[in-house]
Amino acid sequence: MRRHSAHLTHDAAVLPWLGANFWSRTGGPLMWRDYDPKVVREELQVLREHGLNMTRSFFYWPDFHPEPHRIDEELCERFRDFLDAHRELGMGTVPTFIVGHMSGENWDPAWRGGRDLYEDVWMVGRQAWFASQMTRRFKDHPAVTGWLITNEMPGYGRIYQVDPPSSDVVTAWAQSMCNAVRAAGATQPVSLGDGAWGIEVTGRDNGFSLRDTAEYVDFVGPHVYRSDTDKARQHYRAAFECELASVTGQPVVLEEFGLSTDTVSAANAGVYYRQTLHTSLLGGATGWMAWNNTDYDDLWDRSPYDHHPFEMHFGITDSTGAPKEPLRELASFAQVLTDVDFARCRRADAGAAFVVPAFLERGYPYSRPADRPLIFTSLHQGYVAARAADLPAGLTREADGIAEDVDLYLLPATRQLTTRTRRALQRRADEGATVYLSFCSGEHPGTRGPWFDDLDGLFGVEQQLSYGVAEPIEDDTLEMTFREDFGGIRAGEVLRFPVAGNEDSRAYLPVVPRDARVVAVDGHGRPALLCRETGRGRTVLATYPLEHMAARTARVNPEQTHRLYAALAQVAGVERLVTVDEPFVGADVLVHEDGRRFVWLVSQAEDEITVHPAADGTLHDLASGDPVGAVTLPPFGVRVLELR
Repeated sequence: MRRHSAHLTHDAAVLPWLGANFWSRTGGPLMWRDYDPKVVREELQVLREHGLNMTRSFFYWPDFHPEPHRIDEELCERFRDFLDAHRELGMGTVPTFIVGHMSGENWDPAWRGGRDLYEDVWMVGRQAWFASQMTRRFKDHPAVTGWLITNEMPGYGRIYQVDPPSSDVVTAWAQSMCNAVRAAGATQPVSLGDGAWGIEVTGRDNGFSLRDTAEYVDFVGPHVYRSDTDKARQHYRAAFECELASVTGQPVVLEEFGLSTDTVSAANAGVYYRQTLHTSLLGGATGWMAWNNTDYDDLWDRSPYDHHPFEMHFGITDSTGAPKEPLRELASFAQVLTDVDFARCRRADAGAAFVVPAFLERGYPYSRPADRPLIFTSLHQGYVAARAADLPAGLTREADGIAEDVDLYLLPATRQLTTRTRRALQRRADEGATVYLSFCSGEHPGTRGPWFDDLDGLFGVEQQLSYGVAEPIEDDTLEMTFREDFGGIRAGEVLRFPVAGNEDSRAYLPVVPRDARVVAVDGHGRPALLCRETGRGRTVLATYPLEHMAARTARVNPEQTHRLYAALAQVAGVERLVTVDEPFVGADVLVHEDGRRFVWLVSQAEDEITVHPAADGTLHDLASGDPVGAVTLPPFGVRVLELR
């Protein structure tokens, strides 16, 4: 299947976007009151010298729109100078209109008066008027390369955890706002700035639906700040969310990511940036905006920094303008983008796909929103395991009908499927595909066990569950002993998996094989992995929730599900262009439109590691063109090579 990697294209755009969210160190969100043209140019110059070509900028709403029918023209002139500073350096910027939320605090225009930002018609009209007025003033400036409607509206317009607006209301608001920008004459790309935190990505319904708003926007912009208990999962978090955010097929720009250097060491700040930049590129992102350009040591007594002090140090430069490790990583990444001519590259096609259950994003009657975190975390952990297996895998959404051009379907710890998908998977197996599912009982006592029909028929077993009773896993480690060769796993080998989960999910599936053969057994001799040949293909059932157990375990990766995935790829005949016999290093490929192929080697090892990649061809150094055999990677390092 073709993996998503859509590039944002526009005559006025600098492509690919690589930049930073920008507040000047002279004032943070209040920079327009204390605007210093000289300092702004110094700040932009540092970014440009390190390969950045754009910023995301902000109309701080209370200042630019002080009265319902008035724009502050003095601040607009300052913003025009800000645009001129970008043009002088060959940079672009993406202005953001409704900036009432910023860095842990919300600010209203004095005249809002508690009106609802989505449903009060007058208030929606004032927002649209403001956006159109600012667009008219700046749409023809060559430095403007795009527009964003808001900054993280779900945390400002209405606190969605408490009182979420409906998708219909949010979509109508988004339509009004985007239409106002275009009606004012803008031709640059437009998006919402909402963070892509909606149901299709996170499983949480905040009213913002990527599907529903796709008609009105030109790209999707995830904001990723999640934390984890496992470094590999953390390093692949932004990539996985970019994969999910590509649900509409539109370009994905990692619109916000970053960290406060109050919370990590300088070296680890660089590691996080390096990993996030490269893994999100491999996850389909085609633009990046770091949060943010500078530290704010002199603003310690102003909100939001007086109560969110760590927000002072999210900068990729310090408060004197000196580069920090994140900016150095951005500079290295910029060079790689140039070296491979990234704007003309796409991800290599994949023969494998994770099936995203429709229950992640659809509120079927009497289905539980509480089931969605398990879907997300199991898929996320499976994604990390596939990376360790050097297995290129796309996402295919059950809600859209599963993709037909896939040789290996992966359903990690999946308990919920629709009847249509159950039948489609059987048909695809009959046609020659391999379908893998690991059993999961679910994390809640209501309707434990599989929520799809005829598991027995699909996998050639007779399940032995008792109604309402989970079969507990009593061992602390699952030992899966193979009775026969399976892909690259030899008969007699033992794979070991951590056991985790709550009283509902720490459960296995007792089965009796019928027309399936037992490929591996657990430590008690019970079937742990079964394979049923059907038509020209096969179905494979793991009776343990392997990916869920790993997802609920700290510091677990690389765990041995990657061995199983690599074996499944061999059994299914899925091509892996480059493989590394070391699970700490993942390999993936980008293809240039002229036919060149570029290989990314990404290490999750905490120490220096040397590997000997096996490839469909020979690997060559990008700069010298010399052949490369052994590759030594520093801790959490990245190396890009050409595959000839």
